[in-house]
Amino acid sequence: MAFGKLYTYAGNPRSTAIRAVAKANGLDLQDVEVDTTKPTEEFLKVNPLHKVPALATEDGFVLTESIAIAIYVASQNEKTTLLGKTKQDYASILRWMSFFNSEVLPKLGAWFRPLLGKAPYNKKAVEEAQKETYEVVSVVESHLANNTFLVGERITLADLFATGLISRGFEFFFDKEFREKYPHVSRWFATVYNQPIYSAVAPEFKLLDTPKLTNVAPKKAEQPKAPKPAAAPKPAAPAAEEEPAEAPKPKHPLEALPRASFPLDEWKRQYSNVDTPEALKWFWENVPFTEYSIWKVRYKYNDELTMTFMSNNLIGGFNNRLEASRKYLFGSASVYGVNNDSIIEGAFVIRGDDYLPVFDVAPDYESYEFTKLDPTNPEDRAFVEAQWSWDKPAVENGKEYPHASGKVFK
Repeated sequence: MAFGKLYTYAGNPRSTAIRAVAKANGLDLQDVEVDTTKPTEEFLKVNPLHKVPALATEDGFVLTESIAIAIYVASQNEKTTLLGKTKQDYASILRWMSFFNSEVLPKLGAWFRPLLGKAPYNKKAVEEAQKETYEVVSVVESHLANNTFLVGERITLADLFATGLISRGFEFFFDKEFREKYPHVSRWFATVYNQPIYSAVAPEFKLLDTPKLTNVAPKKAEQPKAPKPAAAPKPAAPAAEEEPAEAPKPKHPLEALPRASFPLDEWKRQYSNVDTPEALKWFWENVPFTEYSIWKVRYKYNDELTMTFMSNNLIGGFNNRLEASRKYLFGSASVYGVNNDSIIEGAFVIRGDDYLPVFDVAPDYESYEFTKLDPTNPEDRAFVEAQWSWDKPAVENGKEYPHASGKVFK
């Protein structure tokens, strides 16, 4: 008898463990291939957010979220050992499944998706994603140095689920050099992948000698030329009494400035596609500071910051609210320090000589201090380069704060 339908797509890493456990438990689980960008009405009834995987059982039970589905399918066998022996085992299994789902795969995705053309490419952002991936993998490496599996001395659902998620790293990046640096993660991955319960539903796997993807912009596919639109019909004569025309949208204050001789987009392309040291050299040689100015931006309430990821989200929100000024500025702001002891600061280049018309489009701009920098001053230039390179700590009141995370606005 059929158990239900699993809505997913080929190669979805969050679905592999679910399919493995269903097969091991003798459950007839039908894969339903879906296109999340063009969801069918049937799929939307199962998950209105059109995310995969999603489960719909024959008795009408609907379940979303990959961890919940994996646990539910595993629990169909009351004698299963995949969920551990004790409550502590079970909690640890949930811990590692959550860690790989919220920490490992998103950082891997931010690394490989831009290189495959599935997300906007930015060289610096890809470098940061690579760095963050190695940081979270190091946590797993330390744990596996003294443990055969993630929980206990036998394979559990945590191992099956985590192997599916980290497989993207071994598919695209984790080469011979990586395996020498992270031998315990590599040993664990190969062990779990080759277990019959996993290999029965996973494709044959070959380890990389060199990375399959490197940090270069993906080639853009050629777009077919669109046919010329038909000539628009002449508008009908206006009625004797027309509704008043809609008021034009207010112009950005900087539109009143003369047309710049240097388009800021040229610098944005350099930063995105050229190694940072070379890009910075190009910046100082080409940007005319008669038309542009550079500014230090510092958060006023650093003493109120707590978790660094929340502070990074604060920067992201500020960037979102700067959207109306996008064509007039470029910059990067970062969180420096650790949880409950951090600061936010950044550097921006803007059109014109006054920060206010650029930044006051963001309602929270008053939460930041703006200090104009001198492009001929070596200390100011060094500050800008550090903010855009993310490779040096910030110093405030004589104390160093290591770089934690940041966001580029371009």
